[in-house]
Amino acid sequence: MLALVDQPVRLMPLFRELGHLKRITSAGREGSIATRLFSRAWGGLLAGELPAVVLRRTVGAAVAAGRLGDLDLAKLRELGLTDAEASTVLRAGFDAVAQAITPPFAADLTAALAQDAASGPLPPFVTLLAAQPRAGVTCPDKPRMMLAPTENHAEHSVVVAVYAVLLAAHYGADPAVVFLAGLAHHVHSAAMPDSGFTGEVLLGDLLERVIGTAREHALSELPPPLQKRIREALIVIADDGSPEGRAFHAADVIDRVLEIEQHVAAAHSTMDMVLRDYELVHSGPVKAFHDATLREVGLL
Repeated sequence: MLALVDQPVRLMPLFRELGHLKRITSAGREGSIATRLFSRAWGGLLAGELPAVVLRRTVGAAVAAGRLGDLDLAKLRELGLTDAEASTVLRAGFDAVAQAITPPFAADLTAALAQDAASGPLPPFVTLLAAQPRAGVTCPDKPRMMLAPTENHAEHSVVVAVYAVLLAAHYGADPAVVFLAGLAHHVHSAAMPDSGFTGEVLLGDLLERVIGTAREHALSELPPPLQKRIREALIVIADDGSPEGRAFHAADVIDRVLEIEQHVAAAHSTMDMVLRDYELVHSGPVKAFHDATLREVGLL
């Protein structure tokens, strides 16, 4: 079930699309797609589902949402589609962006697209991570660079988990371990506001104690068997000395940099790009009139 790729660079177009799940919201639903994927993943784990089951459903849903946005299984059912029809739509969304995922792993992921998620009671840290903003860009002796909208720690965590699963085979890593590590690597941020690199430097020798206290508070909210698996995963990713450590840290740094790249790209978009490359005024029965109107008023 591994997402084997020759080089991680082949996954970058997909990763860029998945990063936008942090910013896609819809009416009647709280938070971004990424925030809700994070909560549903923890809900499945707390309901006793195996990590391999939860990761397939989470990664499959994330990939399909890359183009479909919030037209997920629940919403398509709500809009009157049968499960077979909804599965066809979700598969089309998945296939539109999944070229770098090998057919065997893609088949595992698409089989999970129509699976209902189990859900156990969520511990408080899950909700707190969704409300805890990340620091933005910080550096000692420099003012903080704020980026809006600010991602939260739930969004970052689930995107790192998804990236790590998709990178796992390249590094020979266990996808279940890196998935759990991605979901859990910022549990301490539920209680610890993020002051970024600057805060870490200012805390100095106290940093590890503060993080440890906050992490223990969060992990104590989990049932012992799941807590044990999370602790084991976090130990494995403490450095890059193992395949799992390398897959996780690759996913983490890629997400951290792509998050900033996407803000920069949006700031440098042009009207020519939007109108011509993205066909903002797209084909339809009144396209000619639309174009004529825009030329008349100087917008084309």
